[in-house]
Amino acid sequence: HLAALIVGLHRISQKQLPFMVAGAGPPPLPGRAGEARSYAERLFVFRVVNSLAAPEAEAALVEPAEAEGARWHPEALKMVVAATEGYPYFLQEFGKQSWDAAPGPEITPADVEAAVPAALEELAAGFFRVRMDQTTDAERAYLTAMASLGSGPYDSGEVAASMGKTTHQASPHRDSLIKRGLCYSPRYGVIAFTVPMLDRFIRRRML
Repeated sequence: HLAALIVGLHRISQKQLPFMVAGAGPPPLPGRAGEARSYAERLFVFRVVNSLAAPEAEAALVEPAEAEGARWHPEALKMVVAATEGYPYFLQEFGKQSWDAAPGPEITPADVEAAVPAALEELAAGFFRVRMDQTTDAERAYLTAMASLGSGPYDSGEVAASMGKTTHQASPHRDSLIKRGLCYSPRYGVIAFTVPMLDRFIRRRML
């Protein structure tokens, strides 16, 4: 499907027609586009969108609260930003649960502590578990091996060794997880989760 889209856009470019496509995808997208059609890099401008930096993450929590007459205690802000690693959807979920837990008008560290279990459960049920349920047993074994090594990124050889396999034997599972968008390769021989906290979810639920 991606190859067909690229071919069509290439033809549109050749005809100089006034048509533009903007899209988004997980970190492997530029590489996948290049695999689909070698000239893809000439058609697109790729911009990396990472987790928010601490000041941006704090602003995403503070500004909506202030608009409603509430405020965040500075330590509570730091707790949420640290727990979510600035990932926008996780910020939204932790912010919502902290808001619900706080009697107001200030959201305190105690409120965040009270909100963490509910936030983690919501993410587990509505975000992580949905993605894990789509994987095969072999893929889950690879993900579990990654998480067992702590925080990533991970050396692919170490992941394979923890499974009792060679890198070559484990590579089909690695490749399929990259295609699913659960993992990506930041550099040769290295594998990482595409979203933060997935390793912690796996350690809680599968180890």
